[in-house]
Amino acid sequence: MFGRKKHTLMSSVEAQQDEQQPRLSPKSPSEAIKPMAAPPPPPRIRRRRGGMLSILSGLLTLFIAFAIAAIFGFGMLNSEVTSKGPLQNDKVVLIPKNTGTGEIAGILKREGVIEQPLLFEMYSLINRQRGQLKAGEFLFKAGTSIDEAIDTLVQGKAILHSVTVPEGLTSEQIVSRLYENEILTGEIAETPREGTLLPDTYKFERGTTRQQIVNNMQAAQRQALAQIWQRRSPELPVKTAQELVILASVVEKETGRADERTRVAGVFINRLMKRMKLQSDPTIVYGLVGGKGTLGRGIMRSEIETATPYNTYVIEGLPPGPIANPGRAALEAVANPSRTKDLYFVADGSGGHAFAETYEQHQRNVARWRQVEKTRATTEAPDAVDRVEPDSEGSVPPGTSGGLAPDLRGSTEVVRGGPRQGRARGFDASEGTDKDPLKNKTFDLSTPKNVPVLREP
Repeated sequence: MFGRKKHTLMSSVEAQQDEQQPRLSPKSPSEAIKPMAAPPPPPRIRRRRGGMLSILSGLLTLFIAFAIAAIFGFGMLNSEVTSKGPLQNDKVVLIPKNTGTGEIAGILKREGVIEQPLLFEMYSLINRQRGQLKAGEFLFKAGTSIDEAIDTLVQGKAILHSVTVPEGLTSEQIVSRLYENEILTGEIAETPREGTLLPDTYKFERGTTRQQIVNNMQAAQRQALAQIWQRRSPELPVKTAQELVILASVVEKETGRADERTRVAGVFINRLMKRMKLQSDPTIVYGLVGGKGTLGRGIMRSEIETATPYNTYVIEGLPPGPIANPGRAALEAVANPSRTKDLYFVADGSGGHAFAETYEQHQRNVARWRQVEKTRATTEAPDAVDRVEPDSEGSVPPGTSGGLAPDLRGSTEVVRGGPRQGRARGFDASEGTDKDPLKNKTFDLSTPKNVPVLREP
């Protein structure tokens, strides 16, 4: 009975399954051998992402977008700042001190160097150069870009001016020359001591003060003197660096020719060794006028005989201080003078000097110079400045623009230690006049080619 029941129950289930499944129509033989299609894959179940992962993904996408935009923007900015500017010709622009970046941009815009001051500020800020822009006087080339303008101001490529101080000027003359320069500014605290300034050409930017130039000259003199003193000849009769400066100042005033400095220095060294008086005309002038400059005329007989601390016709040895500011070449000449036996020199009429070891040789050289003077007296205009006639006080022997002048004692002319009868005719009196080389600012007395040459007789 149970077997029958089970069979009946199975039949009932099969019948229900048959009813649920669609009835298939009989297949043709060709369809029957075809493979059945695979069932479709089950539907994909999407899982919800976590919150942090979604945020990171969004930030990454945003960062990439910004990076692309920044690269594109920087490329555009770089193109703008490196493109040619509006300036048609080279131009000098002055940027005052304590000027901000915005003000600098405005100045450059006003001067026509740039067209976009805001872009100038932005680019200088991006390059971290905002606080590095310097003040000064700058030259901007035609077509200067914003990038080049910033580079010019950051590198500090300011225009340099120069002031030239010739050798042999006194400190007061140098101070006067600095005040004549209109680019320098400010006052000089006090006139420097004689011999403490080194004549040279000094470069400076606009806005530099006169006191700064004086300080630079003093520092340069100290450095040069220290170096030269270390290289001096051990046989020198000068005992200190200050004495070297004093003698160098005398040599500087005696000759402007570079090829004669060491020989002139040798003459004075030899005279010091023999305890002979130096008898240098420029020392007389300095004793009379101090650092004021020159007499502008010849030296009178009474002035030669007048005792002053600087008159080396009266005193023995060196004067108490320098009579001018000697240049490096004069300092070198005294530190290492020519080794000769010369004790005398006098002008030779060609701008140089004739040297002599003995008084007799010197007398012959003086005689030749007298003949030159005599020739000039008859061929030149009465107002010529390279000779001076005697005045009421007697003869006027102002020297030979650096030579050893004769000393007059009454009616007897004493030429470097020996008497020579007769009235003296004046020598060179160009000092202090328009023909004085030291008054002509175009000459560079440190270069032989630029030293004015006296006219041939």
